[in-house]
Amino acid sequence: MDNQHRVLIAEDQHLLRTGLCRMVSELYDYRIVGEASDGLEAYRLAIATMPDLILMDLSMPGGSGFEAIAAIKRRAPRIRIIVLTVHRSEEHVWESFAAGADGYVIKDAAFEDLVDEMRLVMQGKRRTSLDVRGRCAGSLDFAAGTPQKAHLWDTLTGRERSVLRLVVEGHTNRQVGEQLKLSPKTVEKHRASLMRKLGITNVTGLVRIAIDMGVLTLPDEERVHSPSE
Repeated sequence: MDNQHRVLIAEDQHLLRTGLCRMVSELYDYRIVGEASDGLEAYRLAIATMPDLILMDLSMPGGSGFEAIAAIKRRAPRIRIIVLTVHRSEEHVWESFAAGADGYVIKDAAFEDLVDEMRLVMQGKRRTSLDVRGRCAGSLDFAAGTPQKAHLWDTLTGRERSVLRLVVEGHTNRQVGEQLKLSPKTVEKHRASLMRKLGITNVTGLVRIAIDMGVLTLPDEERVHSPSE
């Protein structure tokens, strides 16, 4: 059916992968187009089949899930990726979203929760079913930041906002400069200003505060039309 979402499942445990394939195949609006048992195979199949959605384990041979996510997103940014993992740590959550993941689900979640996450992600919402602060409070929606973080956003210039978006999406200074038509030295100045204003000392900190502010889910048109320096 043309209206079905095409799904690739990357999971090194055969029984789990087979079970996921069977359950996802029973959903009327999804169909399986590939199975991968390691990170490299996941990348190759993703590029070969161009699925709409990937369910991606983090701990696989042949390259980590983080590496596979980042590589896939560089080649095919439209592909949605949901991390499906046993890892509950805040660090794994932040690193997954920094690599380009669109959702995050713990493996002991109910299948219905995974399906909910899949449908939200396919609607363009970036979420996680895990409360990284350890409370069972349902889903965290990264589309809206806290008032405090929103205030911080207001302190940034238009150019700083553009640089922040690109940096947290994983672009290097050179790549940021190419997209914004700035020299790497100027980009570095903007990064230093960002870190000073936000009280951050590294890129991981930038990613965390960017997710809190909802930077990673702002409309695409805001990413393109940014004020000049």
